[in-house]
Amino acid sequence: MPRVVSVYLPTWPTDRYRRMLGQQAPPAEQPLVMIAREGSRRLVAAANTAAISAGLRIGMPASKAQALVADLIIEELRPEEDRKELDRLALWFLRNYAPIVAADPPDGIVIDTTGADHLHGNETLMLTGMINRLFAMGFTARAAIADSWGAAHALARFSAKPTLVVPQGEAAQSVLDLPIAALRLENRTVAALRTLGFDRVSELAATPRAPLALRFGPQIGRRLDQALGRVAEPIDPIRAAEAIEARRAFAEPISAAETIARYVRILVIRLCGVLEEQGIGVRRLDLILHRVDDTLAVIRAGTAKPVRDVERLTKLLCDRIDTIDQGFGIEIMVLSAAHCEPLDAVQAISSLIEEPEAEIGGLIDVIANRGHRVYRVAALESDVPERSFAGVSALAEDDELGWPAEWPRPSRLLLHPEPIQCMALLPDHPPASFTWRGSRHAVKRADGPERVFGEWWKRDKELGAIRDYFVVENEEGERFWIYRQGDGEHADSGAGNWFLQGIFG
Repeated sequence: MPRVVSVYLPTWPTDRYRRMLGQQAPPAEQPLVMIAREGSRRLVAAANTAAISAGLRIGMPASKAQALVADLIIEELRPEEDRKELDRLALWFLRNYAPIVAADPPDGIVIDTTGADHLHGNETLMLTGMINRLFAMGFTARAAIADSWGAAHALARFSAKPTLVVPQGEAAQSVLDLPIAALRLENRTVAALRTLGFDRVSELAATPRAPLALRFGPQIGRRLDQALGRVAEPIDPIRAAEAIEARRAFAEPISAAETIARYVRILVIRLCGVLEEQGIGVRRLDLILHRVDDTLAVIRAGTAKPVRDVERLTKLLCDRIDTIDQGFGIEIMVLSAAHCEPLDAVQAISSLIEEPEAEIGGLIDVIANRGHRVYRVAALESDVPERSFAGVSALAEDDELGWPAEWPRPSRLLLHPEPIQCMALLPDHPPASFTWRGSRHAVKRADGPERVFGEWWKRDKELGAIRDYFVVENEEGERFWIYRQGDGEHADSGAGNWFLQGIFG
């Protein structure tokens, strides 16, 4: 069953305008509207969040908007420029998320993530990542994923807060309580339906089609079926002009997995030849299968570093052939390098006696393309232990930064420090005993304190913050890493609470 994501950009033109101006952009809290002409009238076509909060609405006359908000910023709407920028944003989604992406004018993006969502963990993580990255780029966004474009489009605009994942098979039920405006009908059609007493999709779905078609034409029935997932709605994907592709058309449709795998290898060989000529390797590889019923099936494979090895890329794609639905047969196969990076040829072994380095990139790619996260932990510059490391790519370059060598660090660091109850003599003595997760531990040996100061240059509330760390050992020989908030003497250095942050192996 297909899975479609709709990304809704409610303040798209104003966000794009502010982002275009960069440092000279007006503050986000200042009301901003974009004006379009309708004959001789000037109407509000888009508004940012501040303008909407001030009471301005889409379709309002510009003169009325100026009268209501004294410090209102007014700019002319440029639909052609907005559409071009929306296409550029769609290309960004194409490189980072899925091979089937299209602009959904005037304020959205539609993405078929079937065959690609496994690269992002799960659907919830994927949507959350989309919204966070768009927010960092300066865009307000909401996103929903469902079994059809119509359902995802409706839910992104009327239910997502800011994300919504609809389980497979429940898209039709999820849209019934939405207003009829969610069906992508013309404004005059929505107004006429409301005059007749229709307010919700469920009311429209329960009404016989013939009278509606006689009065309004086939549009209502088609949009209703698309939202309920009864009819397919193909997406015409955007393609990057510079994308490197290999293509094969068949005189007769193919469907056997073995036949598909054979032609996948042929296309990979052809694609790798072009990549080698240009001195680049692929990081995102898309196999797009055009079925005879004018629908698409896709497989996306990602690599941890640039690759142009035929055997490796063929295996990544062929491992997932059994996940696609061939339908009534495949008539065109397209292999596209969605994202490439420079890759220089290197000599694997410099002498006959030198041992080759172990190559684990292929194994990492196989595991990652099965939906698992593969990473390693690297040190960061921070004295605060829970901020002193981060997950990086499994094949990232080794850094020379390490953890402090003067004091021991536990082999297991808890994700979040856990509170404990301690009996200790202040200010510098370790606890005589502590209770963690309901179990009391008598302290037999202890070492410390190791004083760690807060990062006051990053966080104002840590201006005087202090932690005193101790390595303690109980009577069974188990060792723990604990700390006290504050120096034990001054209240502004910490509340004096105790926490357990790590366990020694």
